[in-house]
Amino acid sequence: MSGRIETLRVLIGMIDFVLRYYLWFKSAHIIMSIAWMAGLFYLPRLFVYHTQTEPGSDGYLRFVTMEEKLLTIIMLPAMATTWIFGLINAWAMNYWLDGWFLAKLGLAVLMTVVHFFDSWWAYQFVLGRNVHSERFFRVWNEAPTLLMIGIVILVVVKPA
Repeated sequence: MSGRIETLRVLIGMIDFVLRYYLWFKSAHIIMSIAWMAGLFYLPRLFVYHTQTEPGSDGYLRFVTMEEKLLTIIMLPAMATTWIFGLINAWAMNYWLDGWFLAKLGLAVLMTVVHFFDSWWAYQFVLGRNVHSERFFRVWNEAPTLLMIGIVILVVVKPA
């Protein structure tokens, strides 16, 4: 019995902590999502210019380095912390059954899929196996924009 009481005390302490600092967690979620979005906007633009270089050339290798650093130093940590802070906020505010939140969650999952496609294509450039055109990446560059618009509308308007 005392083990359950201790577990309950820990849980209540966690809830109290998150609620006390909720606005800080929310701010961190927004800041990290902005950093992630910046990468999701920029990486396909790098791919557009990367397609214009010869595999193995100095320019080609420079783009490989830029894409790798963007993914590993900015995008991956920003994506992970966006998810962490977002899930903490959802837990603190008990959004799990709200329709707007479930729709936002679905769009965030799609944003993550976009991230992993970008990662895959960056890896294909490393291998010299890119099969997509400059035009493809110009069009693909719009996917995160559309997802972001949907997410912002859902969070601000909170439609039923």
